[in-house]
Amino acid sequence: MHSAFLLRRRIMYRLTKTRKRTVAVTASTLLLFPVLLAFGVETIGRGTFTDAWMWIGANPALFAINALLYSFVFLFLYCLLGSLVPSAGVTALLMFTAALISYFKTKMIGEPFFPWDILLKKEGTNIIPLVSGSAVLTRVAIVAAIVLGLFLLRLIVPRFRLPILTRLGLGVLAVVCLYGMAGRSPAAERLFDRAGVSEIVWNQQENYGNNGFGLAFTLNIQNAIIKKPPGYGEASIATVAQYITDKQSVPAFKTVSAEDSRQPNVIFIMNEAFWDPTLLPDVSFSEDPIPTVHRLQQESTSGYLLSPQFGGGTSNVEFEVLTGNSMSFLPSGSVPYQQYVNQPVPSLASYFESKGYKSMGIHSYDGWFWNRDNVYKNFGFESFKSKDKFDNPEYKGNFISDDEVSRSIISAVEESERPMFIYAVTMQNHGAYDDSRYGENAIRVDGNLTPEAAGILETYTHGARDADQSLQLLIDHFEQSDQPTVIVFYGDHLPMLGFDYDVYKQAGFIGKGTWSLEELKKMRSVPFVVWSNFDLPQEQVPTISNSFLGGYILDKLDMELPANFAFTLDLFKQYPGLLSNLVVDAEQNMYATAPEAAKPALDQYRELQYDLLFGNRYLAHFLDADYLTKSALDDYNMEFEPQIASEAPAAEDEDDSI
Repeated sequence: MHSAFLLRRRIMYRLTKTRKRTVAVTASTLLLFPVLLAFGVETIGRGTFTDAWMWIGANPALFAINALLYSFVFLFLYCLLGSLVPSAGVTALLMFTAALISYFKTKMIGEPFFPWDILLKKEGTNIIPLVSGSAVLTRVAIVAAIVLGLFLLRLIVPRFRLPILTRLGLGVLAVVCLYGMAGRSPAAERLFDRAGVSEIVWNQQENYGNNGFGLAFTLNIQNAIIKKPPGYGEASIATVAQYITDKQSVPAFKTVSAEDSRQPNVIFIMNEAFWDPTLLPDVSFSEDPIPTVHRLQQESTSGYLLSPQFGGGTSNVEFEVLTGNSMSFLPSGSVPYQQYVNQPVPSLASYFESKGYKSMGIHSYDGWFWNRDNVYKNFGFESFKSKDKFDNPEYKGNFISDDEVSRSIISAVEESERPMFIYAVTMQNHGAYDDSRYGENAIRVDGNLTPEAAGILETYTHGARDADQSLQLLIDHFEQSDQPTVIVFYGDHLPMLGFDYDVYKQAGFIGKGTWSLEELKKMRSVPFVVWSNFDLPQEQVPTISNSFLGGYILDKLDMELPANFAFTLDLFKQYPGLLSNLVVDAEQNMYATAPEAAKPALDQYRELQYDLLFGNRYLAHFLDADYLTKSALDDYNMEFEPQIASEAPAAEDEDDSI
């Protein structure tokens, strides 16, 4: 009896000791793991242990907030999964993957990982071919090994399950705390203030660099909500409408010339990543890669567009050009095509339709990409010719050739009985450029470049040469045409030439440190040229934002400007360049933030954009009601419906081959 009692005591003692040890291990893990995780995330996001350690030493309070955020994520997953070690592994997998994406995305296009990037779905997979090389794979392998090691700890760490009510209570607590920090509750705001959090919305690289990945990502969740501008309402929009009325000097539609009363075909061609590589100062070329563009820069209206993007985000440039709206008033890194264009939005397409035109979009890639199938309908296009609607197209490299797009434009104009507005987007010269897609490149480069950098630049230059030739193909055709036609040709953004702007640095285009305003302007400036087969005034435009281009071209054609484009045209004359982190005035002075003199006009612009995208369309109460409230066309894309039905299997096979 006594022996049995002693045995029971020993067993209870050992169980109690084991339970205490398990509790101690669990508590230690819950406390220490988020700190180690925060250090790991910052190391991945910043690139080196040294950079992470220096940031932590300089910003211990900010580091603590990042660790606190990760602790709530870890606690929630622990309560959800019920097992400590797998929860740590899942937390590390999620956080390290997000940090890797942010690191690669920043190095490639200068933007970190945002909350709304999660919405990109299939578009996000297009970054995978761009992430290559031994250094990149080494980073991925190290992270994978750490995560796997965490999961394997399950074999030696004892399992400790929380009681169900405890799990429920702690899980709710974690969610409430995360929600409060993301929603910036009063308690969270006090915590942020004491820690010295300083959000830099207009420069997200600096925002993530100063605050740390977890905190900056969390702060941006609130930024995804578009807030109503202070003072917005019918009265404020009435003031904007009166301003537009006072400034509008063209009362009605005008024809292109007294001799020709026909409306001109208006063709916008946004050529993928088109830029002038001869601007690289320390590189020479065996021949001029873009002679057509260089000739037009001397003979016709031309200049430089200030793009809101670098290396990617084509749809955001389309958004600015087609709607006259500015990415400057939307969260950095957002994608309006994915997030905001879910109802009819007044655009150049709906405007030209109202003038008796046929508005057509042409893009030599999948229609689902960037949600164009739906967006173009909401923009008022009558038809959209995407990749699956091309009949046996010519390919160069992995994509349909630029020449094929030019031939498609010609065919569309020739087949239409009405004048046409065409917005064409090419795909041939999409990055990355380390694939030797053309075999032997026609143009050789010479300069102090590594063989890898030279190969990237030669491949890109070959594509730019083909783009230039595709423009000449259009010019050759319409020079012989009796239909008045104007072509506006430009790129969407500078190309991503190597990892971390490598080719630009080697070629002396930018320095290796933080960009100056002049360097920022250079890295966002793409050439545009205008050609027509009738007389148009010639003008050199040193800077014009994409959001101002539509109004500018309508004015050049002496066409009546709809209200929103009339506003942007006037703003262009005062502040021709507008990015979230760069404003250029009429004298070409540059500012990192809007100068005081510009704020009243920019506030009106912000209110006007909010009214048309998110607000009540008060502007339609005063001006252009038919245009501003125009619905999507009922027969959108009907011309392609028989072709879609008959060629669906072939289109599916083609997608599988790309």
